Amino acid sequence: MIIDKVKKVNKTEKERTKNKIAANMMIGKWVKCDECKEIIYKEELHKNLSVCPNCGKHFRLSSRRRINQIADEGTFTEIASEIQTKDPLNFDGYLKKVEILKEKTKIEEAVKCGICNIEGEKAVIAVMDGNFLMGSMGSAVGERITIAIETAIEKRLPIVIFCVSGGARMQEGIVSLMQMAKTSSAIAKLNEEGLLYISVLTDPTTGGVTASFASLGDIILSEPKALIGFAGPRVIEQTIKQKLPQGFQSAEFLLEHGFIDKIVERKDMKSTIAKIIRLHKGGKVEDG
Repeated sequence: MIIDKVKKVNKTEKERTKNKIAANMMIGKWVKCDECKEIIYKEELHKNLSVCPNCGKHFRLSSRRRINQIADEGTFTEIASEIQTKDPLNFDGYLKKVEILKEKTKIEEAVKCGICNIEGEKAVIAVMDGNFLMGSMGSAVGERITIAIETAIEKRLPIVIFCVSGGARMQEGIVSLMQMAKTSSAIAKLNEEGLLYISVLTDPTTGGVTASFASLGDIILSEPKALIGFAGPRVIEQTIKQKLPQGFQSAEFLLEHGFIDKIVERKDMKSTIAKIIRLHKGGKVEDG
């Protein structure tokens, strides 16, 4: 009887150890899809371009993964990386938070810019990253994007900007809002030069980014079901005193009402951008 109890204790302990090991294996290796509620092996998700294999939900991407998906291998050369975050308002704890984020995300700011080839077509790209202060636009982000646009003008290249943002960066106050005018002015100069600007709206694109360069593309693309807007529904309803239609800030609603040109799935994004660049150059584009 005593032996049976010892065996039972040992069995229970073994089960606890086994469960603990299984739990540790789960940490960081699985992710839950908010759309279909399925648990997905993270490695499998990454192989599928961070798109849920069950329901097609497009998970948010880091700038590094986005660049790897869009740029031809080995062709991306970063520019404007020397532009670092400033603290014009001496906002308490701001720079400390930025340093923590740098360590955590392994990126310097909420946008990464560079020159690369996209299916052999040379272009300037700027990729915003929602992992860094929700892609908010401060002075460094605005300056990096402006430099990217100016580089496109100087080198006579098309520019592609992948937008994801919660809006202007509150820690920089009016300085962050000035980036709307600065980036829009740079886009106007690009337009005067007759150069192509493709804006790609991803989830979410909101606030001052939507109200400036994100909405100024010659061609505006979007990923499926991306949240796109300026302010939240409640704020808009309180302002205009009207009930808003369901899903009015979705990519699908905006496509239907002419605010964007095409919704493109992630697997087709690279080839679609390359085709648009070739068309703008007057080159031949194969069907498919």
